[in-house]
Amino acid sequence: MKKLITLLLVCVSTFAVHAQMNDPVQWTSEIEQISDTEFNLIYKAEIQTKWRLYSQYLGEGSGFPTEFMYDSIQKANGLKLVGKNQESKGITKFDKVFQAELTYFTGTATFTQKVEVTDPNMTSITSEVIYQSCDDEKCVLGDETFTFAIPGRETKNSLQQSKIFDPVSWSGSVNKLSDDEYELVMDATVEEKWHLYSQKSYGDDGPFPTEFSFIDAGKGYETIGKVQESETTEVFDKVFNKKISFYEGKGTFTQKIKVTDKNAKEITAEVVFMVCDDEKCLPPTAKEIKFDLTKATTAKQSEKKGSSRSLWATFFIAFGLGFGVLLTPCVFPMIPMTVSFFTKQSKNRSTGIRNAILYGLFIIVIYTGLGTAISALFGSNVMYDISTGVTFNLIMFVVLMIFAFSFMGAFEIMLPNSWMNKVDQQSNRGGIIGIFFMALALAIVSFSCTFPIAGTALLEAATVGGITPIISMLGFSCAIAIPFALFAIFPAWMNSLPKSGGWLNTVKVFLGFLELAFAFKFLSMVDIVLETHFLDREIFLAIWIAIFGTLALYLFGKIQLPHDSPIKNLSVGRASLGMLVLAFTLYMVPGLWGAPLKMISGFPPPMNGFSESPYGVGYKKRVQQASVNYSEAKHKDAPKLEEEVSHEGPHGIIAFLDYEKGLEYAKKVNKPVMIDFTGVTCVNCRKMEEQVWTEGNILNMIKNDVVLISLYADNRTKLPESEQYESKLTGNNIRTIGDKWKEFQQVHYNTNAQPLYVIQDVNGNDLTEAVAYTPDPEEYEKWLKDGIDKFNKKK
Repeated sequence: MKKLITLLLVCVSTFAVHAQMNDPVQWTSEIEQISDTEFNLIYKAEIQTKWRLYSQYLGEGSGFPTEFMYDSIQKANGLKLVGKNQESKGITKFDKVFQAELTYFTGTATFTQKVEVTDPNMTSITSEVIYQSCDDEKCVLGDETFTFAIPGRETKNSLQQSKIFDPVSWSGSVNKLSDDEYELVMDATVEEKWHLYSQKSYGDDGPFPTEFSFIDAGKGYETIGKVQESETTEVFDKVFNKKISFYEGKGTFTQKIKVTDKNAKEITAEVVFMVCDDEKCLPPTAKEIKFDLTKATTAKQSEKKGSSRSLWATFFIAFGLGFGVLLTPCVFPMIPMTVSFFTKQSKNRSTGIRNAILYGLFIIVIYTGLGTAISALFGSNVMYDISTGVTFNLIMFVVLMIFAFSFMGAFEIMLPNSWMNKVDQQSNRGGIIGIFFMALALAIVSFSCTFPIAGTALLEAATVGGITPIISMLGFSCAIAIPFALFAIFPAWMNSLPKSGGWLNTVKVFLGFLELAFAFKFLSMVDIVLETHFLDREIFLAIWIAIFGTLALYLFGKIQLPHDSPIKNLSVGRASLGMLVLAFTLYMVPGLWGAPLKMISGFPPPMNGFSESPYGVGYKKRVQQASVNYSEAKHKDAPKLEEEVSHEGPHGIIAFLDYEKGLEYAKKVNKPVMIDFTGVTCVNCRKMEEQVWTEGNILNMIKNDVVLISLYADNRTKLPESEQYESKLTGNNIRTIGDKWKEFQQVHYNTNAQPLYVIQDVNGNDLTEAVAYTPDPEEYEKWLKDGIDKFNKKK
């Protein structure tokens, strides 16, 4: 009776104190994985000085023990406690308050409960602790709730909470240019980590470009020219093997129009666009943009701001090319001659230095002026259209072939002597004008060496547009001009220059071989555009192997060309360069048998569609091989696969393009279905197919253990009118095959992002949680195997 009264007094004091002070015990928790289903739940208590936390195991009537409780619903659905909760070593002493020996903790206490989770869908464990802590004068009751995220399952059901992504918002404004001309401005605001692709078309093997159409154009207004766009970020994409342009943060598009009907007040544009982040891509989405002509402003069009990073990259690439030209026999011998002229003909050293610096500046002015002219004459869209055309690429092929043979010594290309004579006469006038014409004379004399390289750099810059051609020529000319100024300031450096000789011709021949190799890249573009297949991947690689193999023999001195000097001894530098070229040549050889050759990806034609044997010599027809794989199901209808399949996927995988047909076939062969929500222009879909599906046993399982159904969310093929409708669930207009599969994905999996992968049984029931972009092959293989195993258990 005495102990009971004491306990009641303690409890009363506990509630009184708890309202006046902070809890003297602070709790933290963590979970430790033992196996796929077993875990340790670890609780750590930090106890304030002079306070005590009591053990879980006290005698009856001997105080209030620490007690851990677990969610009853979870315990009923697969959470099992394994053994008792283990606690760290405590202190056992006689307690004056309770008049009994009690075990308690001071400082730090740790409690560990082992659990087994038998429910595979359980992603977290919830528990609660009720405890009492005391000092020499008072006691406090406390409670704490814990949530443990089960390792490996934290994000398993994340797709269930996913949203319908809409990372781009569009707004429209109008600038008034004249009484009847306006400029429609379409601003795209892109959420962080997403990127919006530009208008540039990359064909079937690139991302879907942003496209604009103007409703009722020709009825009250007319469009003038094409839609112009602001500067983009451009990077080389390894998936598409080409440079891709896109917007991050914001993009601006403008369209000029002429109003033919004064009553026209409102214009509607439709934009179809595609966006991606590092993990997923959204299929092409259509949105309308409204323009109110009555609210047009007269503000001038804002200047386009380029990416500082891309401009710096352009500058330094062009600078490197200019430095390469500096080492050619057209330019290198001019350095000592020109510097000597300025230092000897000038009245004093300071005048010579000034004249040499002016000479360098005029070189920069001449070449940069060329870039400025190109920038003024051609916009980025015009140059891009030209550069991807058949005529232009054929012309570039012929030009580069001519210059390549000229570099090798077959003939000499020179501008008319009359031009040179007139410029030379002007250079003798002296003064600043004479120095300018000396710089112009250098540009004309070195034309045969500078044009092929400068022209290539200028072409690349012009396709980007904006001020990029100016920056390109600025970098190119700086590399040529700076040495003249430096050697004039420090003439003693001239002694360190190597003497002109046969090595200059070697440099020129080396550049000739490179020009020859690049020429076939332009010819390959013609073949791809026209789809003539006269220069498929294997033929292209054979030509490059021949070119670089011959270059290696030349560097080793086994081949001599017309203007070469006899080689008595092979220099270390030449031998080293020869070995590098030989190694590069050998590297390309496996490409003839289907090797990917990532080092030069983007130069040879793509494997898909432009290769005689994309999966290696001796590979059997892919459709037939896949049919054999499916026929192993020993079902009488299995051999009919070729009649029912309408799509050959990556790596020779046979895929259905229709969900119902694929599910029907899966029933016949009694195999699980793998739904692949994908897109022709989906970047991360290609990454999964090329970098994940090819690893481990994944490809074998997809080919042989499942029926693949690829549903393309960007398929723009129109549905029959009888099948078109407006969705009551999402409000979307279902007009195309892609719209149909987007709707299917959105309704069933609450997301509109690709890629998305689902494993189902033959009745269309999901066997596992859907997964999105999964760059870890081991994780993806485990997910795939788990779905197949679950199907086999249900057989």
